[in-house]
Amino acid sequence: MPDILRIATRKSPLAIWQAEEVQRHLKMAGADSELIRMSTRGDEILNQPLAKIGGKGLFIKELERGMLNGEADIAAHSMKDLPSVFPEGLHLGAIMTRENPSDAFVSNKYDSIEELPEGSIVGTCSLRRRCQLLAKYPYLEIKDLRGNVNTRLAKLDSAQFDAIILASAGLIRLQLEKRIKSEIDMDIMLPACAQGAVGVECKTDDEKINNLLQALHDEETATRIHCERSLNATLGGSCQTPIAAYAELKGDNLHLRARVGTPDGKVLLIAEDQDNRSNAVALGERVGQKLLAEGAQKIIDDLALPV
Repeated sequence: MPDILRIATRKSPLAIWQAEEVQRHLKMAGADSELIRMSTRGDEILNQPLAKIGGKGLFIKELERGMLNGEADIAAHSMKDLPSVFPEGLHLGAIMTRENPSDAFVSNKYDSIEELPEGSIVGTCSLRRRCQLLAKYPYLEIKDLRGNVNTRLAKLDSAQFDAIILASAGLIRLQLEKRIKSEIDMDIMLPACAQGAVGVECKTDDEKINNLLQALHDEETATRIHCERSLNATLGGSCQTPIAAYAELKGDNLHLRARVGTPDGKVLLIAEDQDNRSNAVALGERVGQKLLAEGAQKIIDDLALPV
């Protein structure tokens, strides 16, 4: 293990916060580190929806390439952006304690989604958010919104939108929680799989780094995240699939709720189940199979077709 660990990160404010959080925990574990800031295609292409240019994996590939090329030792990721399959030689070394996983309603005019009048323009580039919003509020107009958190808030403040939807965790981490007018109830909108959790990726065969990362690992969060990611993998989830999921852990009981919908909100499939925490991956697979039995495969296949 090197004397100073190199942490690969994107350059956005939220990504830097995540990397610095990893850095803080490494320091407490007795390890010094530095940030290696990298540009990714996902950060550079802002004029197209992610679903059309390759999905959230575009935020990850350059960081993984940096580790495999020896430019960095570990990488800090938002778990909801991390694909289900890792490149050969890399894996997830730690999952840190989850922040608030809910979605946040942000507006300068209204206090909640329920207050939005017909025809209100809501900004989000997430198909998951779009399908759940339109399923409940079909009278809203959803428009794409890309960019980092501050860029999105600036677009709201310049009156391009009546409201925007952002992850509560991102606003809290950037000390922008005052912009949250209300948290969106889970009955209305389930979050993305693994939303609110930070993961640390590293080389599979680096025993010293893997052992060190255990000091950053939160097993309760990991149980929930593995369950949600198992569901996502069962469905072949990507940025192009409007999949929502939330696992709750009470004692040893793990409860998973999930949804898959069409982007117009006209079809919203719902499934849930529960099991012992030791069966987290199996629970995710089982709920995923329930959604497939309800017709999720057709939704996924339709979205995979060229536009």
